[in-house]
Amino acid sequence: MKKKGSTYGYGTKQAVSGTKAALPAIEAWPNQYRGYEIRIEDAEFTCVCPKTGLPDFGTVTLRYQPAASCVELKSYKYYMLAFRNLGIFNENVVNRVLDDVVAAVRPVWAEVEGAFTSRGGMRSTVTARYPRGRSGARP
Repeated sequence: MKKKGSTYGYGTKQAVSGTKAALPAIEAWPNQYRGYEIRIEDAEFTCVCPKTGLPDFGTVTLRYQPAASCVELKSYKYYMLAFRNLGIFNENVVNRVLDDVVAAVRPVWAEVEGAFTSRGGMRSTVTARYPRGRSGARP
């Protein structure tokens, strides 16, 4: 049971861990078409819990409608692999990926979903959308 004022040993250091870490650049290439969706699924995603140091596993899915440019897949793969030894919470992974993709390609809209494997019988799925504040309804 949580004691008054307790944060279960989590502090600001863990909360922001990995959110500003240097990661490989996500490159882009010029889009030739309009009005379509791209879906990229990384079924072997892994990072490290900043509190316990234990590995976290999951599937991170990026969906977006490109505007002037598209995510270059090789650079995106290296970007995602850089999380492997990074201490970062699952919620921060999803939001960091979204922010970095938006900065790289400026899509019409984007959604990143992280479905992380069970820990203690609980499964966690985190979704972030651009533009921020966009409703939960998928386009």
